[in-house]
Amino acid sequence: MLNRTTIAAIATPPGRGGVGVIRLSGPQSYAIAEALTQQSLPEARFAGFRKFYDASNEIMDEGLVICFPNPHSFTGEDVVELQGHGGPVIQNALLARLLELGAIAAKAGEFSMRAFENGKMDLVQAEAIADLIDATSQAAARSAVRSLQGAFSSKVNTVLEKLIHLRLHVEAAIDFPEEEIDFLADGKILGLLDEVASSVHAVQQSARQGQLLREGLQVVIAGKPNAGKSSLLNALAGVERAIVTDIAGTTRDVLHEKISLNGLPITLTDTAGLRETGDIVEKEGIRRAIKEIEQADLLLLVYDLSQGEDPLQLAQAYFADHIEPKRLMLIGNKCDLTGSTAEITDLNGFRHIRVSAKQETGVQALIDAITAHAGFQPEEDTFIARTRHLDAMKRTQRYLAEAREQLVVYHAGELVAESLRLAQNALGEITGDFSADDLLGKIFGSFCIGK
Repeated sequence: MLNRTTIAAIATPPGRGGVGVIRLSGPQSYAIAEALTQQSLPEARFAGFRKFYDASNEIMDEGLVICFPNPHSFTGEDVVELQGHGGPVIQNALLARLLELGAIAAKAGEFSMRAFENGKMDLVQAEAIADLIDATSQAAARSAVRSLQGAFSSKVNTVLEKLIHLRLHVEAAIDFPEEEIDFLADGKILGLLDEVASSVHAVQQSARQGQLLREGLQVVIAGKPNAGKSSLLNALAGVERAIVTDIAGTTRDVLHEKISLNGLPITLTDTAGLRETGDIVEKEGIRRAIKEIEQADLLLLVYDLSQGEDPLQLAQAYFADHIEPKRLMLIGNKCDLTGSTAEITDLNGFRHIRVSAKQETGVQALIDAITAHAGFQPEEDTFIARTRHLDAMKRTQRYLAEAREQLVVYHAGELVAESLRLAQNALGEITGDFSADDLLGKIFGSFCIGK
């Protein structure tokens, strides 16, 4: 356990509440809590009722005190939790008193940082705490819990063990060149290398699902005025969020709605209709719409089927730089006015879907198409993952590919070993086995105060 100062922070959200929790962690936690309560502390992990005193020996508040001795605490240090009343004034006054008694204010994520440094959890588990707090769906919360319990770490560590085993074989082949058997050419190392690469790919596929659960998808609805964009947002959201009228140009600004489609978190954005206009307000709305289009993960081009327009020509006219099948879907709306049925077809490589947003015909098929387009197929054992995890696995795969080339093409054992070392370092960044200090600071700095 690291020798540190004692930190303190309010661990409950700002605002009024029945109970507010303040957390202490560090070697002076017990002494500071005894000074605050002017009484001995309760037995470890048992709640004891105490009064909290200010510097003038006046009672500030009263509540429960719970002690968690090291190393059996969240941080691995001595921890004390003070459960008083939840008003912001009294909570801030209690925290100020703890600072007077010798504690220092905790930085964002510092409690979890200490837990990581004291070996109470690895980096993936620490991140899972923040992801569990920020989860926007039950599926995301369940996946965060699985990561917190070590499911993701276990998979990564299994691959790391295989990679270390492979490195031992390669290093042995380099260190003992006088052996009659050429280990680099007998096929065993190549087989082990391909097995490791396959394992990394499998974990990467699961992590991609976890990343979608955590970060979701940015979906932007765009098109000409009066095409039914706002009606489609309402149909997908299941509530009347956007104003719908027969007047073209009703939507003047962007409208964001966070929803869940088949378990996938979606940020759905309705935008102003795209057209030439002299209206200053509408021009600003169109400018903002174009900005949203540029940042979208998926763009839904909505057009009016009853007008007989060519959606590909509209796409070319309004956002030519963003026409690619992986980012654009064509939505023919108002099929109820044309007598056509709601269906999904292919139009020059683009997914084309006919719907009636007003009648909500074909909306579920559109929802299914959006989640399928994102590659979202959550499984019961899906774990939460972040962009940095996928980046680390991509670099691991690249180093493994380099190692394979050095082995098969050049038969260069030293270069194979170096590529494998880099692969291990990249993969080790995920759990924190290999991690730069600035990366740790960035990760834990994104946590809330008190966690």
